[in-house]
Amino acid sequence: VTEKMAAIAQRTVSQAGVATKASRKEVVEVRAVAQPRQGSIAAAFTSSPVAVAARRSVVAKAAAVEAPSKPVTKSSQYELFTLTTWLLKEEMKGTIDGELATVISSVALACKQISSLVNRAGISNLTGVAGNQNVQGEDQKKLDVVSNEVFKNCLASCGRTGIIASEEEDQPVAVEETYSGNYIVVFDPLDGSSNIDAGISVGSIFGIYEPSEECPLDAMDDPQKMMEQCVMNVCQPGSRLKCAGYCLYSSSTVLVITIGNGVFGFTMDPLIGEFVLTHPNVRIPEAGKIYSFNEGNYALWDEGVRAYMDSLKDPSKWGGKPYSARYIGSLVGDFHRTLLYGGIYGYPGDKKNKNGKLRLLYECAPMSFIAEQAGGLGSTGSERVLDVNPEKVHQRVPLFIGSKKEVEYLESFTKKH
Repeated sequence: VTEKMAAIAQRTVSQAGVATKASRKEVVEVRAVAQPRQGSIAAAFTSSPVAVAARRSVVAKAAAVEAPSKPVTKSSQYELFTLTTWLLKEEMKGTIDGELATVISSVALACKQISSLVNRAGISNLTGVAGNQNVQGEDQKKLDVVSNEVFKNCLASCGRTGIIASEEEDQPVAVEETYSGNYIVVFDPLDGSSNIDAGISVGSIFGIYEPSEECPLDAMDDPQKMMEQCVMNVCQPGSRLKCAGYCLYSSSTVLVITIGNGVFGFTMDPLIGEFVLTHPNVRIPEAGKIYSFNEGNYALWDEGVRAYMDSLKDPSKWGGKPYSARYIGSLVGDFHRTLLYGGIYGYPGDKKNKNGKLRLLYECAPMSFIAEQAGGLGSTGSERVLDVNPEKVHQRVPLFIGSKKEVEYLESFTKKH
């Protein structure tokens, strides 16, 4: 028996290179020899070194036959995961429907056009003031007006948008019935446009709400009825957002988007004209040592915000190194840095502007939705931004947004006062 087991072991070792080709029948026969029955003469020799080696070799051979290795698939060096691919996969998973994917694609198209306009603003004579003021009394830049038209045209022509609300429009706009759909899109076409003449980062912000029956088609024929039913339909809290995002126009054009299952960043590849996934599942650090506030308004802030700011500058509280100040003056640019590096962005109310200067519907709510999906927070200083129910389209609220621990630390001062 010992000699037979030794022979089996030797044969198995010599055939190791072709073990995966052994038939299942051969494995069963080898196992029958290698595993002696209880009480047989061979059982006396099962503890010998040769027998142990034989059993181990046979087990390895059986495993190779019964569980062949999975083929290794190599990804091509030319493989690209674009925004279009991402939308198709999310639609296959049932996260979004085809209509919402179409609306998002239309927003991406608008961002591509605006990116080109921003890059050529100095050449195409698109810098400077247009000569008009928007509903908030702010001077409109030439690019403000053009960007607003680009957004409106892209969203109207996609056939899936019913109501459009823009920072540059006095009232929400109902899409012509021929092209209309149901989704509600709110947007700031060019945030930070006061920096455009200096070539500093600017961006677009948008939010998409799902269709609602509160604005029926027959209301489109009656302006008064449309304003009563459709405007209030637009004024929904951020917690109802189906999608939110922004596009940063800087050294590269970056589209950051969430559909309620994480945050994803896509960078524009000018060679192929597509947004390519570069930041999968973005997570904001829980804490950060950077704050982004316009400290020129320090004397106008209330006591709680001033006390908070003083604490950030006190080296004794932070191991000898106070927080660093970084302020661009563009919400998209400041928030994008905060999203990647951590910290806090804030635009508090002051004595001149009790509720700050940022609009709830198309700036604060979409950005807060993105922040929370990335693990951060968005707060007015007293409550969660996404819980605020807007009473009018251009309503303003204070905004503190960024890393979770940083926003909670800010609230420990503002709620106290």
